[in-house]
Amino acid sequence: MHFLTQKIEFPEVSEASADGLLAIGGDLSPERLLYAYSKGIFPWFQDDEPILWWSPDPRFVLFPEDLKVSKSMKQVLKKSTFQVTTNKAFESVVENCANVKRNDQYGTWITDDMINAYLKLHELGYAKSIEVWQNDELVGGLYGIEVNDTVFCGESMFAKVSNASKAGFITYIQNSNYKLIDCQLHTKHLESLGAKHISRIEFLDFIKPHGI
Repeated sequence: MHFLTQKIEFPEVSEASADGLLAIGGDLSPERLLYAYSKGIFPWFQDDEPILWWSPDPRFVLFPEDLKVSKSMKQVLKKSTFQVTTNKAFESVVENCANVKRNDQYGTWITDDMINAYLKLHELGYAKSIEVWQNDELVGGLYGIEVNDTVFCGESMFAKVSNASKAGFITYIQNSNYKLIDCQLHTKHLESLGAKHISRIEFLDFIKPHGI
């Protein structure tokens, strides 16, 4: 296992373990985070763990043209049940993602340090939030990192009412020009929307030509 130093560098992603763990340690500075995303690497760890860096193979992604919208969801969108905005309440979205429990997630990996790190990325224009409102109340949302204007690396989403996060996710994708949505790890929720596994090599082809 590779232990990071203060120098902003990572081992080759091919050195990751079978479950995708690549390196331990380092920091969550904007420079390191942006460099990591440009190499197909992301942080994911619990409060009681050191910073863990991952590059899984295969990678769970969604091609926008494969987006699946069910008939019931089409009706929800048609009725304008929700209002969807972008970058209107980034901090609130991240905090809700950290605090709202999800059935397919153990605990939370969004620590205070992670929140502060992504707030800095948001201030720099790299991290984006999608908010879902109902009667002027924030009821859902998601956030992630934009890489090269062509890939959106989704970090987390939350919903306080049924279909809220789906409405935000679908609306955002349908109104963007991304070539790929990086979902990182498999969830049934995202699989139902059309996400699938591709090889790490194929995933890296989408981000390597330009870099951040």
